[in-house]
Amino acid sequence: MCGIAGLLDKNEDLSQNIRVLSDMSRSLERRGPDENGVFIDHNVALLHRRLTVIDRENGKQPMICGLKNEKYVIVYNGELYNTDELREDLKRKGYSFKGHSDTEVVLKAYIEYGEACAELFNGIFAFAVYETKRKRLFLCRDRVGVKPLFYSEFNGGIVFGSELKALLKSGRVKPVIDENGLYELFFLGPARSAGNGIFKNVNELLPGEYAFYSDGKLTKTRYFTLKAREFTDTREESVEKIRYLLTDAIEKQLVSDVDLCFFLSGGLDSSIIVQTASRYYEKHNLPSPSTYSVEYYDNKRYFEKSLFQPTPDTEFIQLMVDSAHTNHREIILDNKELFDALFQSVEARDLPGYVDVDSSLLLFCGEIKKDFTVALSGECADELFGGYPWYHNRDILFEDCFPWSRSQDIRRSILKDGALPRGEEYVRQKYLDTVNGTDKLPTDSKLTSRMREMFSLNYYWFMQCLLERKDRCSMYSGLEVRVPFCDWRIVEYAYNMPWEIKALGGREKGIVRKAFEDILPYDIAWRKKSPYPKTHNPVYMKLCSDKVKEILEKKTALTELLSKSGIESIIENPESISSPWYGQLMRAPQILAYLAQLDFWFEKYKVDISL
Repeated sequence: MCGIAGLLDKNEDLSQNIRVLSDMSRSLERRGPDENGVFIDHNVALLHRRLTVIDRENGKQPMICGLKNEKYVIVYNGELYNTDELREDLKRKGYSFKGHSDTEVVLKAYIEYGEACAELFNGIFAFAVYETKRKRLFLCRDRVGVKPLFYSEFNGGIVFGSELKALLKSGRVKPVIDENGLYELFFLGPARSAGNGIFKNVNELLPGEYAFYSDGKLTKTRYFTLKAREFTDTREESVEKIRYLLTDAIEKQLVSDVDLCFFLSGGLDSSIIVQTASRYYEKHNLPSPSTYSVEYYDNKRYFEKSLFQPTPDTEFIQLMVDSAHTNHREIILDNKELFDALFQSVEARDLPGYVDVDSSLLLFCGEIKKDFTVALSGECADELFGGYPWYHNRDILFEDCFPWSRSQDIRRSILKDGALPRGEEYVRQKYLDTVNGTDKLPTDSKLTSRMREMFSLNYYWFMQCLLERKDRCSMYSGLEVRVPFCDWRIVEYAYNMPWEIKALGGREKGIVRKAFEDILPYDIAWRKKSPYPKTHNPVYMKLCSDKVKEILEKKTALTELLSKSGIESIIENPESISSPWYGQLMRAPQILAYLAQLDFWFEKYKVDISL
């Protein structure tokens, strides 16, 4: 995994402005601490920061290949899981290879197939290819959107990068937000609309999208979206297919030139990955896998059972450690460190985010990075296979709104009267755009139709928020995290799977449980879903409260929008919040943490509001 950036500006000889290019490159150093490279051709520059995982010597970037009277230059961030098959195909077409890096395969696949190469790739990636004679730039992002790619057009050119900070360092993008940006932050955050970069005139390539930039014009194409198709497999065939697809995805993602490890929560998803990997390692006479879990000091003392989090993870983790024979380490986080890392996680995302769910992951990944460079994680099974309560509660399922943020009341309560008056309307339109854009079959029943809509809402919103979190908080420490459930074949299959098969036995992720019940301990295979662990310690609430009280005493662009009395009500009556701000876990402490992140973001990034 790496960080990429690029700048095309017909009005400037970029070889005379190395300082700006260096600033852009250094901004991505955490993503690629091992090496850096640059390609400059008059008014074009491509930048690369490398985290070395495969083929150190022959995978250096920017990578250049001259062929067919053209010179092609690539900067690539990602991991391709069908590299070997594609390399053999290209060899049959006459291509030769210097090494075994996937970068070389991606570049030569583009040379051979042009933009159609995107549909051949199975992996997580974002990359750019520049054709020096045609003066044409190609940008591409993986089908599911695991890897980021932001861009901004300006008079005379385009700038792009893996993270927003690279665009800001280019001098072509200013830290300005308009009214829509405020609606995103206050009424949708920590999620954001697909393709919206929050800062004015900044966009992100959509999942499953590529683009050409030539002669001052950007042309975008979606090569992958959720498509409704008739599902013909029986229940038994579905179980076999899910078992095959997920096992194949996991085993493909075990390929690395450096040692890798696994996140283990004791839940179904991470346990499937760990157990499958353990069996693979045993079959190939490899050492036992290493696993990691996260916990908080004194959390057992303060744990509170809830509908979303009915049991702590500890006993289930030990059950899996014993079953899969892993070398396990529990990382215990301090609540003060967790609070302090809220601000590091803003720097990782370049935006306010999922508060302590972000900061805990950031600290967790930082500890893992001391021993490993690559990890596998069980992200996104819940979005694809109906893991959340809102899939199963029919009252919520058919409620005409985002299920993870059903009421805007708490968001409205922190704002002054009259501030951002169209917030609810903005959210409503985003919801309708997603629902109305959901692909369906004429034969779909009312339930099937709604389940497709729910899948789309989760896939294009909730899941993207979690993937952004995973990418930024892991790459902040130069840790590559792979997500086998995000294999596009699994996504496509799950989208068309009937609910009665997906929820076998009336259980969340029933089909996945059934497919792997024979290799998992019974208590793991049929454990009730439990979300990513959060702290229950009142110390954290106090830290967040004290910080927000300080913020409310300041006069800033942010506090001009905030209702002091509304926020003080949250501080004084934290139990009064009837529904989360976002997701399942963002209640009083997390709402206050989000405000603290907003304040830090406005100051750190010197954000201006343009209304």
